[in-house]
Amino acid sequence: MSVSVEKRDVWVPPDWEDDERMAFLFSAFKENRDVDCTDWDGKIDFWSPLIIDHCRRHGPVCVNLQELNESFRRKGSVPLGLSTVLQSMIRGGKVQKESDFAANVDLGWLSWGVGLLLVRPLKWTLSALLGSGRVPLEESFVVIELVKEKAVALLAVYRASPLATHSLLSFQELRALSSHICPDESSLCLALLQLQREKHVTVSLHEGEKLVKFSQAGQGRVSSVSEVDLGIYQLQRSEKLLEERVEALGQEAEKCKQQAKSLLKEGKKSQALRCLRGSKRVEKKADRLFAQLETVKGILDRIANSQTDRLVMQAYQAGVAALRISLKGVTVERAENLVDQIQELCDTQDEVNQTLASGALDSGEDSEELEEELKSLLEKTIPDNDVLPVVPTRPISPPRKTGITDEELDRELSRLTVSETGSFTLF
Repeated sequence: MSVSVEKRDVWVPPDWEDDERMAFLFSAFKENRDVDCTDWDGKIDFWSPLIIDHCRRHGPVCVNLQELNESFRRKGSVPLGLSTVLQSMIRGGKVQKESDFAANVDLGWLSWGVGLLLVRPLKWTLSALLGSGRVPLEESFVVIELVKEKAVALLAVYRASPLATHSLLSFQELRALSSHICPDESSLCLALLQLQREKHVTVSLHEGEKLVKFSQAGQGRVSSVSEVDLGIYQLQRSEKLLEERVEALGQEAEKCKQQAKSLLKEGKKSQALRCLRGSKRVEKKADRLFAQLETVKGILDRIANSQTDRLVMQAYQAGVAALRISLKGVTVERAENLVDQIQELCDTQDEVNQTLASGALDSGEDSEELEEELKSLLEKTIPDNDVLPVVPTRPISPPRKTGITDEELDRELSRLTVSETGSFTLF
């Protein structure tokens, strides 16, 4: 049941109480935008985001003209231009006919019947326009922005749930899991259709049961439903049924024991014995089913391990392929040649390092040799028998004048005599 905007003031636009403004927005569009583009664009810009916001706040991803007219009723009047607004939103890709959105579905959807998505639109298309202009009052339109948001949220909640380990889910399991995201079956189907377009979902029908398969985290796209998927699904369903049955039998056995105790207290021993025998029979049945449950769990564990082993084998195969490519063209001869070249370069570098090191002036061994040689030179320069003059302690007299007069020379000459041998003697 639609509720008017007057009763949902939490999302009413700010100018909703402006009678003059709303009179303009509630009026019909001009026949042609070229007549008054301001009038036309002003109404489109007001109603388009308001319709999307209305759907987001109330949950559905689909809307029709009749619901919009009732939702936006104001003081007994309905907007006269919403049909034109929807046409504009279709051209802009903001909404799409539900029948068009559900077109070109795969065989899985056809096996589901898809009456929810295909039969209704056909009926609506054949209905009378009933004052709706060019848009039938009951024709449903998918709000593209919202259905994409639902699809993202649906995929996220699945991958975060314990059911993410299951290859297949029943449609009913998925409905329970996503009830807070998709409040009705139609919204869920449309979100699944969007995920199918994005290659994240495929659907099938098995023994009358609707099944959904999601792509796993890290996968670019979902794979088709295989016999292995169906076998695992059957085992998982059997596991769940056996767990429920074993739990119910355990409760029944406990109930029989409690009845036996009560009867025994009342002195009804024979009846108490019958209840106790019944309890034993139920326990044996529960034990038998529990053994079957353990067998099923063991098979599922083996399947899980085999899938892990397959992933490991795939990783090994990929590694071998990559190694083969990386070693392409590599031979033992080329490797030996490369090692020889590396050794030659290393030897050259060692020689360069030794040459540079030999030019160092501060090397320890050279310094010792130089000091020994210097000591030896000093010893050769100063003989052992040489004695240095004693340093005088008295003041040194000033030097005599070096100049000699003629009279001093005459006196010196007079003291000389010439020997017979021609040598001079000094007296």
